Amino acid sequence: MNLPNSISLSRIASIPLLIWILLGNYFSSENGHKELAAATLFILASITDGIDGYLARRRSQITSMGMLLDPLADKLMVTAAFVTLVQFNPRIVPAWVAVVIIGREFLVSGLRSIAASEGFTIEASDLGKFKMVVQIVSVVAAILDHRWAWWDLHKLYLPIGLPVHFIAQLSIWFMLTVSLFSAGDYFVGFWNKIDRRVERRRRRPFILRRRKGTPVVTAPQPADSSPQS
Repeated sequence: MNLPNSISLSRIASIPLLIWILLGNYFSSENGHKELAAATLFILASITDGIDGYLARRRSQITSMGMLLDPLADKLMVTAAFVTLVQFNPRIVPAWVAVVIIGREFLVSGLRSIAASEGFTIEASDLGKFKMVVQIVSVVAAILDHRWAWWDLHKLYLPIGLPVHFIAQLSIWFMLTVSLFSAGDYFVGFWNKIDRRVERRRRRPFILRRRKGTPVVTAPQPADSSPQS
């Protein structure tokens, strides 16, 4: 255990706390305390996703445990948030949205498992990283939409307001689109590597056979020169 792994574990530990805040009765939604507490917790947990990776690279503390905990914490946090939002705010996050998100995570995890068994890795693409940012925005917007359709910021001395409901709906649909495109990008990368590996396996026995077996050249038989009778 080191500091980056401890930060990843803290992200996993925040998941039951997030569920308790959203579904419990300790915080009230009357003044938005529940929504603000849950959104703040989720944002802080999401920030640790970048901190643990940065510290692991900076301190040369990249371990097998960290390679397991970091993606596991991300997937658990996102899937737990969307499953909870199905009950907390079904207007914005219906059940089928959670099914698509969780199915996408299972697909990518399965592809990575098969790739690992074949001896290669599928690196996280830029589209996949962008998908994570969009998911964070959509979760926070869906949480705040439970209390505010329009967030008036005049109390914060800002002469503007936020159309929370519109942002929540737009971010959910945009997140679904990016998630599906990201899954397709992972599948294409996986298929290309598998295809090249299969092609190498087909060529290798052929090359080995050619190296082991040398062609035998037989000399032509001389014509029969016996006198004709």
